[in-house]
Amino acid sequence: MRQTALTMIGLFLLLSETAFGAWEPDANNQMELAVQEAILAIKEKDPGMNDWFANSAGYAVFPKVGKGGIVIGGAHGKGLVIANDQVIGETSLTQASIGLQLGGQVYSEFIFFRDQTALSDFQRGNFELGAQASAVAVTLGASADASYNKGVAIFTNVSGGLMYEASVGGQKFKYESR
Repeated sequence: MRQTALTMIGLFLLLSETAFGAWEPDANNQMELAVQEAILAIKEKDPGMNDWFANSAGYAVFPKVGKGGIVIGGAHGKGLVIANDQVIGETSLTQASIGLQLGGQVYSEFIFFRDQTALSDFQRGNFELGAQASAVAVTLGASADASYNKGVAIFTNVSGGLMYEASVGGQKFKYESR
């Protein structure tokens, strides 16, 4: 019942946003629909995220990233890269970490590119974010305090699970043009 209500709300928001030139997913593409649902969910959680989507040169959305670990951990997810309201490529992320950690988690990840230079760096492929790159876990108002670091800003929206973590790791991304 809850899923049906969320889907209906999502479709309503999708239809209302497309009237203002927002990216519109292909209804036959499961990944595009999952990305749109993730975008709607993060905007609902923090309406300030609208500014990030509107003002960036582009963004990568990973609608479902699975993460788990017991001392050694990892995460993996697939997503899309969008610029100028068009899907320009497909991407994947892989993360490895080591340290005090226990549990599993599912979340969405959003990477915003401040300018064309940052987006082009990502598109070259084999892009990496080191341990010093930190993601902002989205709550109401969290987007207001966030900023770009070396041309990128990262946000996560946890959708399930529990993870205790004090570890060091990095994320590696692959990009493929569409």
